[in-house]
Amino acid sequence: MKEITVKEMYTLEETIAKDIFDGVTYPWEVLPKISEFILKLGETLPEEEYDKVGDDVWIARSANVFSSAYIKGPAIIGKNAEIRQCAFIRGNAIVGEGAVVGNSTELKNVILFNKVQVPHYNYVGDSILGYKSHMGAGSITSNVKSDKTLVVVKTPEGNIETGLKKFGAMLGDEVEVGCGTILNPGSVVGSHTNIYPLSSVRGFVPSGSIYKKQGEVVEKQ
Repeated sequence: MKEITVKEMYTLEETIAKDIFDGVTYPWEVLPKISEFILKLGETLPEEEYDKVGDDVWIARSANVFSSAYIKGPAIIGKNAEIRQCAFIRGNAIVGEGAVVGNSTELKNVILFNKVQVPHYNYVGDSILGYKSHMGAGSITSNVKSDKTLVVVKTPEGNIETGLKKFGAMLGDEVEVGCGTILNPGSVVGSHTNIYPLSSVRGFVPSGSIYKKQGEVVEKQ
């Protein structure tokens, strides 16, 4: 399905991880590759711009990392990013330039494009968040099905098998997720879409739309 391809959902110039998407059709295909990619990319980052801290953690010198934040490698924190109080980065994380990871937010196996904001009590796991996407307070990605079976992406053109047990959400560029929303495993949200607060999202949400609730998705005017 064309609408959920990397080409349609993301501006690749807005991430240091651009090369991980080479030869990939759907964005979730890169999830198993993030760890190895960070280890290789980290060693190439200019020493005058990035400090290597601890085991396999590279932090841009212009980034603002609060002392109470915890970062486990492999991880890359981009230029002018802000990692706020008690943020918990569990590894396999790329935080883009100018991105905000906020109070008590937890990240695991993710790519945050430039200027992404996850600023208040968010959990983002096994997910990719496009340029300038934003998750409201308390919104989370649920990345494992309750029956522990492999995640399937449900689209109008049929289901797509991912082969992944852990898969949170793929958010396109400039997606706005309302407070208290749950993005269920395998959620794919097209670019420039708004999700109403307190939503429970499943499957595919088209780009340029407003998700009010399940079964009520309207096109932006």
